[in-house]
Amino acid sequence: MDVYIFVLCLGLGIAVVLAWGFVTLPKESWQMAAVVPLKKRADGDWKGLNLTWYGVLSANAYTFGVILTVVLAASAKIPLSALVMMTLLLLGVTIPASRIIAGLVEKKKGTLTVGGAVFTGVVIAPWLIMLVNLTLGRAAGFHIPALHLMACLSIAYTFGEGLGRLACLSFGCCYGKPLSECSPFLQRLFSRFYVVYTGHTKKVSYASGMAGEKMLPIQIITAVMYSLAGLAGTLLYLKGCPGAALFETILVTQVWRVISEFFRADFRGDRKFSMYQIMALCTVCYAGVTGLVLPSSTVALHLADGGFALWHPGMILFFQGVWLVSFLHAGRSSVTGARLSFHVIRENI
Repeated sequence: MDVYIFVLCLGLGIAVVLAWGFVTLPKESWQMAAVVPLKKRADGDWKGLNLTWYGVLSANAYTFGVILTVVLAASAKIPLSALVMMTLLLLGVTIPASRIIAGLVEKKKGTLTVGGAVFTGVVIAPWLIMLVNLTLGRAAGFHIPALHLMACLSIAYTFGEGLGRLACLSFGCCYGKPLSECSPFLQRLFSRFYVVYTGHTKKVSYASGMAGEKMLPIQIITAVMYSLAGLAGTLLYLKGCPGAALFETILVTQVWRVISEFFRADFRGDRKFSMYQIMALCTVCYAGVTGLVLPSSTVALHLADGGFALWHPGMILFFQGVWLVSFLHAGRSSVTGARLSFHVIRENI
């Protein structure tokens, strides 16, 4: 019963956050969270650095994924030291990969790709688990059940990617096609369910000139689909089926990645079948083989142990550090600028 209550509460919380984001974030006022003055200009104004809601929401999604990984993995008695080491190694690889792969595929600076980061993470994760087992594991006397941790990471990614679509709504990226360019069937299907972006600094505006148009709500569909897949994966994992949880989450997210790109209008490279779609299909195959090859072990799961792990002072500081690093990576806008001026309000002196 505890498992069902946990999954139900998780689903309700995510539903509230997504509903708020779908209504609020496409608006112009939800792109920039803050501006930091950097350098004074010759005319007396200041050059500013834009800190975006994209960064805040991406950091929230990253951190939520890490927290969920800790809860699920600690339920399987995986030591916190191993989880911290694995998280640092994975983030150390996938965060730079998101920018490097996007630059190689799209030939643009200041672009990030979750798809490229996921492909890199899935490929390298089993080897990192082996590395941790051979180093820290031998020294501290523990062994990580690889299939369980891979399932935890996949579930956490699925939720993080779903919540990360809120960041795309805020910045106006990863957008769907205008309804006017869709088939009559899709126009009828989404006649009352669409996204309209406002603001000239949204990517949908400066890259495609489509601000103010009714757009296919591809980010919203993705967020809902991934959240449901994450809930299903969580239930499978807590019911003692880590292999099924791993394959279900990878299959849903990566197959939808392939399908959804046919309905997107943002630039994904010069190919009709993009490199991101190829990487998604490779990810499914690799994860399937990994699930079959990794040894399956019987592990008693105790959800309460996962909850207690969150209250360790070191873990709280670790989560805060993950959020800060993620925000600094994704939240400093390199494609928008700001110009600030300051003055004294005389009547308040």
